[in-house]
Amino acid sequence: MLVKVERHDGVAVVTINRPEAMNALSSALRAALAQVMRDIDADDSIRAVVLTGAGERAFTAGLDLKELGSDTSKLGDANAGEAERNPVKAVEHCRKPVIGAINGVAITGGFELALACDVLIASENARFADTHARIGIMPGWGLSQKLSRMIGISRAKELSLTGNFIGAEQACAWGLVNRVVPAADLLATCIALAQDMASIEPRMTMAYKALIDDGYALPLGEALALEGQVSRAMNGKVEAGEVEARRRAVMERGRTQR
Repeated sequence: MLVKVERHDGVAVVTINRPEAMNALSSALRAALAQVMRDIDADDSIRAVVLTGAGERAFTAGLDLKELGSDTSKLGDANAGEAERNPVKAVEHCRKPVIGAINGVAITGGFELALACDVLIASENARFADTHARIGIMPGWGLSQKLSRMIGISRAKELSLTGNFIGAEQACAWGLVNRVVPAADLLATCIALAQDMASIEPRMTMAYKALIDDGYALPLGEALALEGQVSRAMNGKVEAGEVEARRRAVMERGRTQR
């Protein structure tokens, strides 16, 4: 099974399962991942997702270069727009929160797949590298634009124009990942965070995620206008009793989290 799915109380753990090939994204695996993500998006019992790689060596090493080397017609996959060939689109099309559990190396296309996640938690074994320039293939899944927006243009150029690796702690210091945890704790940490997200009313979670993503792609003025538009449309349907009940639940949650 190229992509495994396990369920944990409203959370789907999706595992890229080619550990013998450093979880390289073969054409068959990418098609399987697209189907899994579509199924999860349509499943009302799943409210959040954890995406990881099998084993401890790799989250994913990116496109299967052996497959590409044997069939140059597949080089177009680096620019593919459809989810069956582009795993970034497969993840981005999921309306539910996706937490990337980065268990090992995330290289080139694997780096791009990591950046498609909403939140990244790294194990101490995680390492990141953009080797597009060294391989001689331009990125087509968003890395050249997303990375600079996340960590700053100079740091992005340092990574992309050298192909050098950075470790988990450096990635955290640069704001690439949210936190670093011991390898043994990675999956449990990500599942717990996903269950926190899953505890929120799903319609609100999906709408808020969409608002953040859609606004981030706009200039600030347009993004603020979008927020106002969405806010007016949704808040006008909220009843006072619902707000009060949820306020009390939030206060109680705050007391238990001290």
